[in-house]
Amino acid sequence: MKGEAADARSILEVYDLERVAYRSVWDLQKQLQEALIQQKRNPEHTQYTDDDLADMLLFVEHPHVYTLGKSGNAEHLLRSVTELHDLDADFVPVDRGGDITYHGPGQIVGYPVLDLDRHFTDIHKYLRYLEEVLIKALAHYGLKAGRAEGQTGVWLEDRKIAAMGIRSSRWVTMHGFALNVATNLDYFSHIVPCGIQDKQVTSMQVELGTEVSMDSVKKQIVQCFEEVFQVRAHWAGTTKELDDKISYF
Repeated sequence: MKGEAADARSILEVYDLERVAYRSVWDLQKQLQEALIQQKRNPEHTQYTDDDLADMLLFVEHPHVYTLGKSGNAEHLLRSVTELHDLDADFVPVDRGGDITYHGPGQIVGYPVLDLDRHFTDIHKYLRYLEEVLIKALAHYGLKAGRAEGQTGVWLEDRKIAAMGIRSSRWVTMHGFALNVATNLDYFSHIVPCGIQDKQVTSMQVELGTEVSMDSVKKQIVQCFEEVFQVRAHWAGTTKELDDKISYF
């Protein structure tokens, strides 16, 4: 049984949900988080096995949406809701940490739903690990990314290329990171991104001066996730397979 537990702890199921509305994926994360929590609450669950609900990483590309974290400042939204509708954009106050950010086409959003009891129970360490995943992935493309003192996220000097905001309940995570690959950066002009004044946002396409395959970046992120978190990734499918799993558990 010890070997089974070690194997189960190392599994990461990856789901590529493609283009999905923000609220739908938010609801999905809540279901997955609650399923992992209930799994731990089961008095018969004394160790992790291959039959357990595994850690998951959801990839998604959202239609235009601005989200405001629970500790964010609404004044960092520089347009009215009516003006956002004219931009075909939604506005959603959410339960993650952090301030305001933008999600949209050309951006890879990753939502790790992890039971940190399988890894380490340290939220700050978890955020640093997420940053490290993206730093390593960007290095694969020749981009020397790093951190900014006192800030969460990934930067290229003073240009932010990836934002992060998470929520954890009973050490089960949701929300995650947003990496600008070929994002229309004009949409960031309608907010104070992450509440940080006088800083720029950028994308892989801008920095590299060429188009980048979203699929190739996702694969690189997964490889780096395996390295940083010491997990074995399994590409588990799309929305249908995930819905089937939720129904099962």
